Amino acid sequence: MGNWMEITWRTLMAVVFLLLMTKLLGKRQVTELSVFEYITGITIGNLAGYISLDTDEKWYLGFLSLGVWVAVSLGIELLQLKSKRVRNWIDGTPTVLIQKGKILEKNLKKERLTTDELMQQLRMKDVFKAADVEFAIMEASGAINVLLKTENLPLTPKQLGIKVTPEREPIAVVMDGVVLVDPLQVRGFNEAWLVKELKKSDLRVEDVFLAQIDDFGTLTIDLYDDKVKQPKSQNQATLLAALKKCEADMEMYGLLTADENEKQKYAACSKQLQQLIDEVRPLIYQ
Repeated sequence: MGNWMEITWRTLMAVVFLLLMTKLLGKRQVTELSVFEYITGITIGNLAGYISLDTDEKWYLGFLSLGVWVAVSLGIELLQLKSKRVRNWIDGTPTVLIQKGKILEKNLKKERLTTDELMQQLRMKDVFKAADVEFAIMEASGAINVLLKTENLPLTPKQLGIKVTPEREPIAVVMDGVVLVDPLQVRGFNEAWLVKELKKSDLRVEDVFLAQIDDFGTLTIDLYDDKVKQPKSQNQATLLAALKKCEADMEMYGLLTADENEKQKYAACSKQLQQLIDEVRPLIYQ
């Protein structure tokens, strides 16, 4: 029984020590690792296992070894923050693999990367032709980033000269059946509005596992009971969001234009779209 108690106690101490050391090292240790960080992670894990299970009478010296590894790792990270030369020496430098649609074979060999592996990485970026790539680079972490040629890039509203309304991220307003009042108020709504919206679908707050509001005021709902009916289809909910976006864009265009006739036209269109939204909403959430 003594051994069980000792192993349990030692394991708990190792877990607490590792947790403290992880907080000290920061989030970088859980992102894509450099070679040195990879080795450090494996070594610290092995030392923690030694502390937990090794029967050596001086097992506690494992904590000293852990502390040294963490201190060295932390010291190297601080040096890397202050010196680019140190960063390049420890982590290495990025390597260009494709330039202007041409694969650089020497750099592939330098990184011990086969053509098949390169094409696999390109496909993971939704690129199937190397000739479509303007620039591909292997980062120090081993990740490959790709920039397509200009003619292969998707068009954006900016390229078309269209101004669009900035969109914020959706926020959660119900989580685990509990209303989050502060996020609701941030978007200009209150709990009464939320209850009213849920009633349109014959739902209560307690039925909702997660509810989010996007920047256009569209409420999306995930229920505890997956068999309960929600909006008739995701396409209809998407249509409602698109209508709201169009209405917001019309309103914005009306504010931007200096022509009074154009301003009135945009205002009229915005009003018609709002009326359409009010008519469509009950049909979607029923």
